[in-house]
Amino acid sequence: MGNSVVHFEIGCRDASETAAFYERCFGWATADYGPSGKSIATGADTGIQGHITALGHEPHNYVMVYIEVPDVAAAAETVVANGGTLLIGPLAIPNDGRTFAWIGDPAGNTIGLIEPASAA
Repeated sequence: MGNSVVHFEIGCRDASETAAFYERCFGWATADYGPSGKSIATGADTGIQGHITALGHEPHNYVMVYIEVPDVAAAAETVVANGGTLLIGPLAIPNDGRTFAWIGDPAGNTIGLIEPASAA
């Protein structure tokens, strides 16, 4: 079994304004997702779904992809052992049942790791 990219996130200062932009440009549907975010339903039968987040602090503007792994903590340890860095987490997503982390690769890219709820 591989580790596929299962989710994307678009960071911004204003989630409602950013959601409206993507709705107008691509016909995506958005809905409230937590106190400062919007879930995204692209309406496509292929690809992955995502969400828009206004963190309220830096970084404001970013695009993140999330790689699904069976154990976020173990994957983060592997990243660090291979020259990467653990930037955030692992953290449980409130009321979701999943755990995530952000890692940095040696080239300076930030990537998300996410553990499915069934593994938590």
